[in-house]
Amino acid sequence: MAITILDGGMSRELMRLNAPFKQPEWSALSLYEKPSAVQQVHEDFIANGAEVITTNSYAVVPFHIGEQRFSVDGKMLADLAGRLAKQAVKNSGKSAKIAGSLPPMFGSYRADLIQVDRFAEIAQPIIDGLAPYVDIWLCETQSAIIEPTSIKPLLPKDERPLWVSFTLTDDEPTPEPQLRSGESVALAIEKMVELGVSAILFNCCQPEVIEQALAITQSILKEKNATHIQTGAYANAFAPQPKDATANDGLDEVRKDLDPEAYLAWAKKWTAQGTTIVGGCCGIGIEYINTLAKHLK
Repeated sequence: MAITILDGGMSRELMRLNAPFKQPEWSALSLYEKPSAVQQVHEDFIANGAEVITTNSYAVVPFHIGEQRFSVDGKMLADLAGRLAKQAVKNSGKSAKIAGSLPPMFGSYRADLIQVDRFAEIAQPIIDGLAPYVDIWLCETQSAIIEPTSIKPLLPKDERPLWVSFTLTDDEPTPEPQLRSGESVALAIEKMVELGVSAILFNCCQPEVIEQALAITQSILKEKNATHIQTGAYANAFAPQPKDATANDGLDEVRKDLDPEAYLAWAKKWTAQGTTIVGGCCGIGIEYINTLAKHLK
């Protein structure tokens, strides 16, 4: 099957354009203060080979913009994120698809902060804002199985595919690959087959831990006669994140040993395992996506 190239991290590219970017709002700040920069980043990724761009809705959650602002602005910001992506595709003259980013609703990596009774309250405005614009739904950086299983019933009942991307424990060795909740990758894959997802991915973690997770994923998909489900990976260029990390702590340093060529080497390992969707997460800029597109297409 042909390889699909995803985009990379929004935040570093916003910084490259000197767009407004600071904690705690992170990439949502540009939606408020300089939306043209968000559209420019989308256009830059498409120009460098991205076939799927991800809406800049990752930080449109109370964790980043606060409860009060989210209750007033949440749906509006999600709508804006969708419109900017749509306009970028139109301006590009290419047929890039738009993935609607459905982020962790309670903070990245923090399965311990999940409030099960609040999923609909937070996710529905984001979904409703993005719905007119997206081709794919992408639950990303999911630390626990309860996240995508709680989101799926809230999505529009149409034919648009659901992709789910998990983040893996990468700050210490584990006997088998596991989500940041401590749940096993094997269990997560079984649950995603039951959920009826179209793709299972791993993101927002080190490339080193993704290889083994993909191997387990492929094995279970074969066992379950579910090889129609695609697999994907888009790793971080940051150093491993500790368990008590909070996304508002500060800006992480990019690894010196993970330049575009080194990242391509990882991507080639993943595609050799049968992975068909490849891109980048935090710290992976347009030069990385350009390299992937040139060598994997």
